[in-house]
Amino acid sequence: MISANATTAETAADEPAVETAKRRLDRLADLVDVSDEYVERLKYPSQVHRVSIPVRLDDGDIEVFEGFRAQHDNVRGPYKGGIRYAPGVTADECVSLAMAMTWKCALLDLPFGGAKGGVAVDPRSLSTEEKRRLTRRFAEEMRSFVGPQTDIPAPDMGTDAQTMAWIADVYKMQTGDGTRGVVTGKPPRVGGLAGREEAPGRSTALVAREAANYYDLPIDGLTVAIQGFGSVGGHAARLLDEWGARVVAVSDIDGGVFDENGLDIDALSAGTGPLSDRDAAAEADELTNDALLELDVDVLIPAAVGGVLTADNAPNVEASLVVEGANEPTTAEADAVLAERGVPVIPDILANAGGVTASYFEWLQNTNGRSWTHDEVRDELDERMLAAWEAVRESREARDVPWRDAAYAVALERVAESHETLGIWP
Repeated sequence: MISANATTAETAADEPAVETAKRRLDRLADLVDVSDEYVERLKYPSQVHRVSIPVRLDDGDIEVFEGFRAQHDNVRGPYKGGIRYAPGVTADECVSLAMAMTWKCALLDLPFGGAKGGVAVDPRSLSTEEKRRLTRRFAEEMRSFVGPQTDIPAPDMGTDAQTMAWIADVYKMQTGDGTRGVVTGKPPRVGGLAGREEAPGRSTALVAREAANYYDLPIDGLTVAIQGFGSVGGHAARLLDEWGARVVAVSDIDGGVFDENGLDIDALSAGTGPLSDRDAAAEADELTNDALLELDVDVLIPAAVGGVLTADNAPNVEASLVVEGANEPTTAEADAVLAERGVPVIPDILANAGGVTASYFEWLQNTNGRSWTHDEVRDELDERMLAAWEAVRESREARDVPWRDAAYAVALERVAESHETLGIWP
């Protein structure tokens, strides 16, 4: 296996993600020359909002859902982060993800801080009208603490461009402010950005290519397995395939398909329904999401949901390199196991940062009135992602630490410098 550098701290079994994030800050404080008082401040969110969302269902009944918005830090600019609809959404999860957004924005040198929000609901259980009512009521509950210069939501798991359009409409109706920059990830016809949807997958593919090259794994013929075939995994698969990599396995929520000779990614993308039922998968073998994570490939890209690489399956990961396309797909325990085994893990705050970077372009488009072409989005995104990759590579080599610590160190330096410049009030 490739040398990944050993982790420098023990991990606690079943540790909440928020506590893992706090321990990481303590560890990074030894790597970065920043004041302890600012490190302590960054362990906590600025605010956590919890709201009740009564929704009339199609059958006439009223159901009350719980929604959250965690705002971690805004020293570099307005809070920024997605809104997810998922059954397991909690305040602590939103805090952890908001902290990650702070680091992600700083790593890409964007003028944003970190936030995250969501509603504890299974979106698949809702009709379109029920989801619209839920979203519009949630937007009304959030009205006092979001805005183009305050906190700018975006799509996440279980939400999409239509969700953002509903939120933007509520904000306009209730405030009279027609600024479309209150959310990003909108449909292009209402101020959205061309190329926004593909951006997280594009950045994941770019970073996978650069990391593979760093470890002398040429892109031509590079074997890749991708868990998740949605907006991140699907776009990453198509781009890597276009560059000459051999994508041998992909999966969705229902399972996956495998072909050691390489899958026809374009044909799979054109199909509908479960991957294993598509015509392009007729000659491929079926496999489970769990089995995909343990395939013997050059690059494994977990690009679906968080927490899929654990202490239980990390010893069985046969990939030479892991690139995190999803948010927090690797638990702290798995991170330690993979590091000890010499499997490098390129962190999510770098790999999937194309999403928030494209959101920045959309926000600029909405606030200054200048439209971006698709080619301009791709060119600027590639430039920023490659600059971030170089900053992390230099940090890793200078500090002799794992990739995750190297990325967080760059981000912490930038956030701490801003705090030190402004000071703590009063």
